[in-house]
Amino acid sequence: MDQGLSGILIAGSSHVGKTTLAKRLAAALNLNMVSTDSLGRHPGRPWPSVRPPVAEYYRRLSPETIYWFLRVHHENMWPSLKRMIDGEIEARKPFVLEGSALRPEFIAPLVSETLFGICLHADADFLRERMRAEAGYLQAGEGDRNMFDAFIERSLHDNAEMHKAARENGLTIVDAADPHTVNNLFDELVRRGPSLSSAGG
Repeated sequence: MDQGLSGILIAGSSHVGKTTLAKRLAAALNLNMVSTDSLGRHPGRPWPSVRPPVAEYYRRLSPETIYWFLRVHHENMWPSLKRMIDGEIEARKPFVLEGSALRPEFIAPLVSETLFGICLHADADFLRERMRAEAGYLQAGEGDRNMFDAFIERSLHDNAEMHKAARENGLTIVDAADPHTVNNLFDELVRRGPSLSSAGG
């Protein structure tokens, strides 16, 4: 551990808390933070406002097709994400990278003494209620609720698949629904922070 970390990779499905944790770490350690959501276009959450093509996407496609498109999108993104990770490490620029495109099966082989990787996970009921609250589900009309449900079910499917892949690939899993566990993780990484924040010179 004395050599410090070159970067932090945070995997997990939508609304599991990746961005919140990444922002806290970036602020505390003076790190460059990147979200995979900013690197590739794909229909995301259909709220608070939604473009007509995105609404049609969630209303017309089957749950299986919606999830298939998500997986293909992540697979297509991975080569460029891998090049970015390698480039930041080679340039000695410590970073925190978060996003659903960081699938556990992709990042687990990269984890080392100097590259930290985790998968945030929470149970389905916790995530469903979190997404419904943010979307204003109870105040929405039936048409919007159906669209929200399609996104939520896609995300819960992804949450389960990521948890399974993390277990199978030996990637550390953190219960995002437990603030104590998340804060312990944050504190651990901040303790290792001097090497992180100074490695880039």
